[in-house]
Amino acid sequence: MLKIADRTFHSRLLLGTGKYPSFEVQKKAVEVSQAEILTFAVRRMNIFSAEQPNFLEQLDLTKYTLLPNTAGAKTAEEAVRIAKLAKASGLCDMIKVEVIGDQRTLLPDPIETLKASEMLLAEGFIVLPYTSDDVMLAKRLENLGVHAIMPGASPIGSGKGIVNPLNLKFIIEQSEIPVIVDAGIGSPKDAAYAMELGADAVLLNTAVSGAKDPVKMAQAMKLAIDAGRLGFEAGRIEEKDYAVASSPTTGMVTS
Repeated sequence: MLKIADRTFHSRLLLGTGKYPSFEVQKKAVEVSQAEILTFAVRRMNIFSAEQPNFLEQLDLTKYTLLPNTAGAKTAEEAVRIAKLAKASGLCDMIKVEVIGDQRTLLPDPIETLKASEMLLAEGFIVLPYTSDDVMLAKRLENLGVHAIMPGASPIGSGKGIVNPLNLKFIIEQSEIPVIVDAGIGSPKDAAYAMELGADAVLLNTAVSGAKDPVKMAQAMKLAIDAGRLGFEAGRIEEKDYAVASSPTTGMVTS
């Protein structure tokens, strides 16, 4: 079970809702993924419209927890304003803090992210900051009181997978709150690897929405995350430089 603040979830896959080829494909992908938490950018939706945003109309919202993000914010103050808009809509009180510091790499601004997280915690939000794989920043955010850490595997939408597994492992080992690997996941292999490292969950979007068959990829990601978690819990064998016979040598007939 994934536990964030006082909430528990069966699925360890968090799914983004952007850039699907159609709302029907999006709906099917969400269903087969069995994700329980869906994330969306507040700035790209008219959450105060008399009618709900189109993608929300396609879903039974009693089955999902919505996780709005502050994508588009460049400062802590902007992120807080966006988060308050989302909360005022009545859709949710969890927020993914996303403060981008560089428009080419879309890497998060560590100082503004820390500042925004502190401000939103004071406002009573359940705060999940998107960060780089900076080990000390992750610890600072945890000490601040955030409810989960969301380190990037690689730049958003790059599909490069996990470029710094050592730092992710350090973050996971030191953390007493959930670690949700976010951004850069490109294939089921990447998702499984994140879970094998000990991550509590994976958030992805482009790997599914940009696939040739988003519905099949959503199912593949679900299975990969389940397999990776089981592998982590089972405990893999120790790596060795030389071969070790897998069959017993006692009782062998020798000439």
